Amino acid sequence: RVLIAQFLKDGRSGELAAFKNLPGVEIYPMKPVQGFVFAMNEEEKRLTMEEQCAQAQALKAHIEQIRPELIVLDELNVALSTGMLDREKAEALLDAALQCGDTVATGRNAPQWLVERADYVSEICAVKHPFQTEGLDARKGIEY
Repeated sequence: RVLIAQFLKDGRSGELAAFKNLPGVEIYPMKPVQGFVFAMNEEEKRLTMEEQCAQAQALKAHIEQIRPELIVLDELNVALSTGMLDREKAEALLDAALQCGDTVATGRNAPQWLVERADYVSEICAVKHPFQTEGLDARKGIEY
């Protein structure tokens, strides 16, 4: 059994469509985040942080209840590095996940304490991307 939760996303990312077709995969329903953190004003950042922290606590309880064998915490690293999730809540979530199964944390700028504790930490970076080379906007079915 696999559980996937996406931090700081709007719930429409392209990978979710593929994951929904795989047996044994549950997508945890995180509240969509509107916009990018760098473009938010201080009030939007505060509200987003409160929501992400509350969702991390609810996700922790869900993990403890269903005990999946693989937990993917997509963009957890970004949520931490942008201050949209505090370390205390993230550590509690990670501890619960590690008690159940293999735990994956994705996204850029993972803090060292998370790298040392999670089973897998990944960061995908564009070496070449049509955003840069051709000035393309995000395309439905490709980037989202």
